[in-house]
Amino acid sequence: MKTCTPIRVVIQLLLSVLIGFAAHLSLAQNPPAMTTEADFHRAMDELSNWGRWGADDELGAANFITPEKRKQAAALVTEGISVSMAHNVIQEDAVDASAILDRRLLRVSPTGASDMYQYSGSYHGTIHSHLDSLDCHIMYEGKGYNGVPWEDVEAAGGCPRGSILAHKDGIVTRGILFDATLLPGRATAEGWLEPGTAITYADLIELEKIQGVTVEPGDVILLHTGRWMRREALGAWPTSEGVAGYHADVAYFMKERGVSFIGHDMWNDVSPSGIPNVRLPMHSLALVSLGVSIFDNLDFGDVAEVARELGRYEFMFTAAPLRIEMGMGSPLNPIATF
Repeated sequence: MKTCTPIRVVIQLLLSVLIGFAAHLSLAQNPPAMTTEADFHRAMDELSNWGRWGADDELGAANFITPEKRKQAAALVTEGISVSMAHNVIQEDAVDASAILDRRLLRVSPTGASDMYQYSGSYHGTIHSHLDSLDCHIMYEGKGYNGVPWEDVEAAGGCPRGSILAHKDGIVTRGILFDATLLPGRATAEGWLEPGTAITYADLIELEKIQGVTVEPGDVILLHTGRWMRREALGAWPTSEGVAGYHADVAYFMKERGVSFIGHDMWNDVSPSGIPNVRLPMHSLALVSLGVSIFDNLDFGDVAEVARELGRYEFMFTAAPLRIEMGMGSPLNPIATF
């Protein structure tokens, strides 16, 4: 005999589903607080992707970039316009340059010439466009992503797992430029955000609406604050005076959306961070907990101009780090192709 579900049971089930969805939506629109040191430590634990792709995983959230995702990214190329997202390599001393490229002419003759490239210090820092490796560059409580201990790095003389070599085949996916200068009332008349301006979870939701984009798993999100425009107009400034960048609560956005990489026109973190005793929380949350690698010191001036002209803030993103065994990062020149 066929039985019928009472209408009141159906209604109760529907209400449960709606209440659950509303609760999820509320959480998505209102991430947990990220204002205290305790909030930061809680987020490091609850956002962790350790073990999600296996104990020996070296890619982290880059696992979201599937062959299908790459094909979708390639399909975004309709105009055939390609734009660099790196800044010219700095070769002159400056207050924001902890190291410079020492480029020397080695020989010159009627048949040709050659030169030498050598950084005066680490390419990490606040001036050179680069990608951080996942497991070893930043550590929390003595461990990098997926539990690589600092002792193993010291013993190996480099990054034994999750080094930059994990990306030897390149990165091809959808890039989304979040142009923070479009947020109402946030940019100066000259077109940049002032140092110390925080871009939060809520700001990214607002930018999705303004720009007509929605972040999906496997995407690279790139934050344009106008750093290089300000530097050209006013000169270099020390980071002690502040940096416009991502607020730490953006880590919740990254986890919910399945972001594969983040990038910025300086070091990604807003400074001051807004969290007492925690200087660069996004570096720890992204690299160590979420397994999201970071592009630092990119230059989005040209790509922002093209995006505005086309009215389109999504594109095929490509980047090819150098093949360096046990390397903790790599200088590079990412490309946006529309």
